[in-house]
Amino acid sequence: NAMLTAHWLYGMTGCLIGALGLRTALLHAALLHRLIGINVMGAGVFLVLIAVAYRGPGIAPDPVPQALVLTGIVVAVSATALALALGRRLAAEQDNE
Repeated sequence: NAMLTAHWLYGMTGCLIGALGLRTALLHAALLHRLIGINVMGAGVFLVLIAVAYRGPGIAPDPVPQALVLTGIVVAVSATALALALGRRLAAEQDNE
């Protein structure tokens, strides 16, 4: 029963982290703040997916959500690098004008 409680705790924490990231991404005007909010929201989604993978005590977790999380981490790092590069170029173009 304690594992079920931890399972729900992970899921609800993931939802809370995702909501905080969404709030940050929507309410802040600064590009860097929005990017950080989107990354935080992604971390919440990853946590929810890990909670969904849980099948019960003594049973192996579902490998599909775990694979999605690993792939999502790689994509998130790549997308963050691209967004930072584009933001830097945008700032440089605005300085030139």
